[in-house]
Amino acid sequence: VQLVESGGGLVQPGGSLRLSCEASGFTFNHYAMSWYRQAPGEGRELVANITHIGGSKNYDDSVKGRFTISRDDDKHAAYLQMNMLKPDDTAVYYCNAKGRLPAVCGMDYWGKGTPVTVSL
Repeated sequence: VQLVESGGGLVQPGGSLRLSCEASGFTFNHYAMSWYRQAPGEGRELVANITHIGGSKNYDDSVKGRFTISRDDDKHAAYLQMNMLKPDDTAVYYCNAKGRLPAVCGMDYWGKGTPVTVSL
């Protein structure tokens, strides 16, 4: 099982980044996908998630209207489009997969993270 994030980097306030999470080794469309982030000295927090059938999306209040989560089950990938970035968005962003069908309920996978820095 692998989750590999990419797309992080340094961006100025107000800029945009698109994070990608490529999954392998499990049945992708049986899993809800989430993005978490962890800022320096802080705990890991949920940013956004999308159900295994892609019909429902949820966002932390701090990113509503700026971030968009999506998934492409054919490509076994999840994405996080981040617009109007702020310095407070600086963190390491992690991709997470949680099993949602009965056969995979309780399965929980994490990527190694991709860093995002929002600064002048």
